[in-house]
Amino acid sequence: MLPLMAGLLAAGVPLAPIMAFWLSSPITDPAMLATTAATLGLSFAVGKTLAAFGLGLFGGAVTGLFSQAPWTKNALRDNGLARRLSAARCGEDQPFDPWVWRSAARRQSFGKQARATTRLILICLIPAFAAEYALNAALTPGALAAYVGEDQWWAIPAAVFVGAPAYIDGYAALPLTRGLIDNGMSEGAAMAFLVSGGVVSIWGAMAIAPILKQKPFMLYLLLAVLGSLGAGYVFEWIA
Repeated sequence: MLPLMAGLLAAGVPLAPIMAFWLSSPITDPAMLATTAATLGLSFAVGKTLAAFGLGLFGGAVTGLFSQAPWTKNALRDNGLARRLSAARCGEDQPFDPWVWRSAARRQSFGKQARATTRLILICLIPAFAAEYALNAALTPGALAAYVGEDQWWAIPAAVFVGAPAYIDGYAALPLTRGLIDNGMSEGAAMAFLVSGGVVSIWGAMAIAPILKQKPFMLYLLLAVLGSLGAGYVFEWIA
């Protein structure tokens, strides 16, 4: 997803639809929906899917309010990664053609794009996954449950601000969340943990930070945190 979003920004796609996709896509997909239903129940699966749609609409609408601001029109950092993504684009006067090998110019552009994408993944994601592994090695489900148990007013905020940095990935987080619920975690806090972990976990934030300027990055974090809190409170109220 990261190379796709960076490429769209480099191609001049507005930040608002990219922000909506960026916030909603990590939370669920058809396979995740089925796995969540099998692990946590149908209500969690449906709630998580609705939270993904809601967070995407919320993030896109709020970002659209700043559509005329200079920092939304040029959200990519002026660094080597962003420049390589921009330089790898074909000329705007060339029509779309998926058969890139037919033209020397397109083959050269495809090669530049492939190298830029590979470099982006290696630089951003390897340190991010290393940091994620270190966090999960230091934390256990029992330690988190002590902060997000039932009848604690801070359960949902704690699930967002403490649980999200320790998020593993969408599928691995499901049995962890099942264990937390079994140990007394509230359902609203569990939903907040799943939603925030998908969009604002430490590995996701570290991957986005090198390519986004400060204001778009801070807006992304703010929207992710607010949306996760909202999803947790709404699900807690409904459940």
